[in-house]
Amino acid sequence: MTQTIAIQHLSPESIDRIINHLPDYIKVALMEKSTELECSLEATIEMAISSFLDEESLSFEDCLLAKRLKDVGSNHH
Repeated sequence: MTQTIAIQHLSPESIDRIINHLPDYIKVALMEKSTELECSLEATIEMAISSFLDEESLSFEDCLLAKRLKDVGSNHH
């Protein structure tokens, strides 16, 4: 049986809650990176969190995929 993992992205409401608790210099850095990458603040924060968890990922989906591939690989040994 194949398990499907639902991908959830950060909502604008979640971003507002996160941003309100960050130091100002982090807020500025995230907004500057978002402008540099020409993407939403939500996407920028998702990329930052994902790359912290898995250096090769750019999104939560990539991060989960890397974990699934590791799990599959460990089951074959």
